[in-house]
Amino acid sequence: MGLLVMMAGLVLFLGAHALTTQRELRARLIGSLGEGGYKGAYALVSLIGLVLIVWGFAHYRAAGMWPIWSPPKALKHLNIALMLPAVILVVAAYLRGRIYAAVKHPMLAGVKLWAFGHLLANGDLGGIILFGSFLGWAVFDRISLKRRADPGAPPIPVGGIGNDLIAVVVGIIAYLALAFAFHPLVMGIPVMGG
Repeated sequence: MGLLVMMAGLVLFLGAHALTTQRELRARLIGSLGEGGYKGAYALVSLIGLVLIVWGFAHYRAAGMWPIWSPPKALKHLNIALMLPAVILVVAAYLRGRIYAAVKHPMLAGVKLWAFGHLLANGDLGGIILFGSFLGWAVFDRISLKRRADPGAPPIPVGGIGNDLIAVVVGIIAYLALAFAFHPLVMGIPVMGG
């Protein structure tokens, strides 16, 4: 049951995010719902999807995961190492500096690293579906950005190296919080020393 709920959440969450790549459909929806209505519906569908993903994955784990393969411990360590640049890239998407300019789409790069690392470290069916779905979406979205005539939102000014330093510091703090607080306390999965 949990796995099906998680998959329904993935369809809603990633479906809403994939909708933004369909610029003509998005424009029609904004035309009929208005900018605020579209953003509200987008946020609501995304939030419902995220809640279903988390709830479904938690229940899937509690009911007993379905193992497909056993990743070697080295891949778990590699995942931990990949998460630091992944988190920094996600932060750099909002604190635009040289990292942003060099990577172009640091949010997608961070999501790809996060999903790829977690695919390496998790050999159960639910983990493969969850992280594989996010990796597939991030690759699809990045490819679609290259093909869009309308790249999306208006350009946001890019700052200098100061933004990069802040992104690195905030990224390190977020990484530590995810490893030492979120994963063990919220997910019940010890990362460091587990």
